[in-house]
Amino acid sequence: MFNIPSFMGFDKAGFGDPDALAFFARVTAAGGSLTTTEKAAVNTLVITLKANSLWTPMKAIYPMVGASAAACAQNLKSSSFTGTFSSGWTFASTGVESTAANGYMDTQLRASTSLSTSSAQLSVYINTAPNGNQFLAHGTLDGFLQTNGGAIYGSLATSSFSFVSNTDNAAFYMVNRQGASTLKLIKNSSVQLTATTTGTAYTSTQNILLNAYTTTTFINNCRYAFASIGDGLTDTQSGNLYTAVHAFNTTLSRQN
Repeated sequence: MFNIPSFMGFDKAGFGDPDALAFFARVTAAGGSLTTTEKAAVNTLVITLKANSLWTPMKAIYPMVGASAAACAQNLKSSSFTGTFSSGWTFASTGVESTAANGYMDTQLRASTSLSTSSAQLSVYINTAPNGNQFLAHGTLDGFLQTNGGAIYGSLATSSFSFVSNTDNAAFYMVNRQGASTLKLIKNSSVQLTATTTGTAYTSTQNILLNAYTTTTFINNCRYAFASIGDGLTDTQSGNLYTAVHAFNTTLSRQN
C-alpha cells in the first residue's frame, strides 16, 4: 500500500528532511536555485520515498528542478553521480529537454561498477511524447531503456534485452530487474512485460546517459521531469514510485 506522509513539506519543527536540505545545499553550491514550491515538492518527495521503502534502493535520483543545468544535474540521493549536461538543452520549470542533435546528460554512474547484476532499475518520467527511436537511458546493452516506434525496449543484463508493444506517449517508464532471471518493463503503474533475462554480468565501460545511445548517436528530444537509477524494486515498490513521482510533478504543474 502507498503510504501518505503524516505531514507535507516540512517537519513539525519547521525544518526540511535532512536529505532534502542536503540536496538544496548542493544546488546552491553549484550555482543553482530552487523556488519555495520546488523545495516543498522535493521535501515531500523524499519523505514519501522513505515512507514507502524507496529511498534506500536508489543510487541516483534526478528531480529535474531549478530550471538550470546546475540545479538539474544534482543527485537528490547523494553527492555522488552529479550529472553533466552537454550543450543543447533547455531548462525550465516544466523539466529539461534537448534542443540540439547532440544533447545528453552523463549521469557519471556505470552499471558495471554501481549496480548489482541481479537487482537493478532505470526509470524516467517524461511529460512530452517520445518521437520515434528514443533512448531514454543507456549504458550500452548492459543497461538501457528505449521507446522505438510502438515498443518499449529494456535491458539490465549483458547481451540480453526484452521488448513489448507500446503506444508512444508521455509516461513514467521503467526497466526493472528482479533477481537473476526476471526482467520487467513498466509503464506508469502497470507491468507491461515480465521476461526471462539470461545475462549475468555487466561489462559496459560507458556511463549511463539520459536521452542518448552514445554521446554522438540516437539523441532524442523528450522532456524529462524525473529519472532514477538503483536496485531492483518489487512490483509494489515500482507502483509506489510511480505514484510518488506523479504526485511530485502534479504539485509542480508539469504532470504528463
